[in-house]
Amino acid sequence: MKPVASRTMGAVAEPTRAHPFIPNSAPASRAQMLAALNIDSVDELYAAVPAAFRLTGPLDLPPPLVDEVSLRRHVEGLLARNTHTGQVLSFLGGGCYGGHVPAVVDEITRRAEFVTAYGGGPYGDHGKYQAIFEFQSLIGELVGMPAVSAPTYDGITATTSALLMAARLTGRSRLLVPETMNPDGLAHLRMFAKPWATIEAIAHDSVTGGLDLDVLGAALGAGGAAAVLIEMPSYLGFLEERAPEIAGVAHAAGALVVVSVDPSTLGILAPPVAYGANIVTGDAQSLGNHQLFGGGQCGFIAHRDEEPYVRENPAIKVSAVPSRDGTQTGFAWALLEATSYDLRGESRDFTGTSQWLWGIGAAVYLSLLGPSGLRELGEAIASRCAYAMERLAAVPGVRLPFAGRPHMREFVVDVGGSGHGAASVLSALRERGIFAGISLSSSVPWLGESLLVAVNENHTQADIDRLAAELADVLR
Repeated sequence: MKPVASRTMGAVAEPTRAHPFIPNSAPASRAQMLAALNIDSVDELYAAVPAAFRLTGPLDLPPPLVDEVSLRRHVEGLLARNTHTGQVLSFLGGGCYGGHVPAVVDEITRRAEFVTAYGGGPYGDHGKYQAIFEFQSLIGELVGMPAVSAPTYDGITATTSALLMAARLTGRSRLLVPETMNPDGLAHLRMFAKPWATIEAIAHDSVTGGLDLDVLGAALGAGGAAAVLIEMPSYLGFLEERAPEIAGVAHAAGALVVVSVDPSTLGILAPPVAYGANIVTGDAQSLGNHQLFGGGQCGFIAHRDEEPYVRENPAIKVSAVPSRDGTQTGFAWALLEATSYDLRGESRDFTGTSQWLWGIGAAVYLSLLGPSGLRELGEAIASRCAYAMERLAAVPGVRLPFAGRPHMREFVVDVGGSGHGAASVLSALRERGIFAGISLSSSVPWLGESLLVAVNENHTQADIDRLAAELADVLR
């Protein structure tokens, strides 16, 4: 089969026959569309693009793949070059974790009515709206808040939207966040919030890692603070032990408290509402979703069921409504007018892609584990984290900042005392089949040559012992 002539933005002849993978590419169909638009050539659609930015010939691409067998072989060849975390011993985290995913979660999320139902009305979604309502209900029970959004793009976007909600609710524009927060999250927050709010990173306590209450008090005393962000646990793994005090001083200054959580830890940690949260955010990736090459993220925004909060929540919300005769229940979007889908250019925040499939996975996972299972999960993560900290702290040349404080899942490992750099240590361990963590040397430079190591419930004692032994050998 001869390749079909490629289309460019220069004056290139129209193709003479249909492309096998491009809809409406048959010459007759294209002619009908051109006639309907009252134009002679597709080039006229690009008249507004300056000539200097238009291609004048075909792209420098390899020949097209015009049959399914060749396409499948090509794509599978690309995928075979990847190494995923299931093939090695992985301690990667930083917001995307490799915990155990029960088979039933995959079985349900791969059902055709879920995996193909991206958007649209409930008439074509075959139960997806009800599944998302269940996700919202389960997250609400977990975090102690009755109103929860449908899944947002990820936890970072959920936290950004929650902080901007606080700015609108208070009429203030200063947002106070810990300097220890995820650097990518802080960069996203600064960029996205720039038209509406200013971001101030509050210094950490050098002993605990938590917010420095003297610095925070001074920042709140300056006035105009809309919200204080608490991470529980923090991006660096330690718990914010003084969360109730932080909430108290924030509320006294008229600021709201936004708490970002890892929901998989709430089987043993108190729900954020217990220590003063006004809005709770998080990422449900850790609730039964695979890492998926950095994907599988699933954010949420939770708060009290009060009209000002509900109407300022920019994310999609699904509600359950009884039928007129009271015998059935329907599920559909609620308060569409509060989202950018309805407000468009007038929106004060913008709802992007919703990760509904991963929300369904999280709902299945929570339903499967139940309260006792979540408690066992939290205990397993905490005990493995404590053991890993003990083993790595004993490696010569290693120091663990904030080692005396309680941690959950993640912790910082400083290898600078060994004379090695974080990047070289990670590279050497990768050659030994271990993804030992994330380098913090450039993203969190005040920590020096450090790694962020994450431990999951499926790590064994032998896994952790192997990491410690290989690290000691690399640093020798």
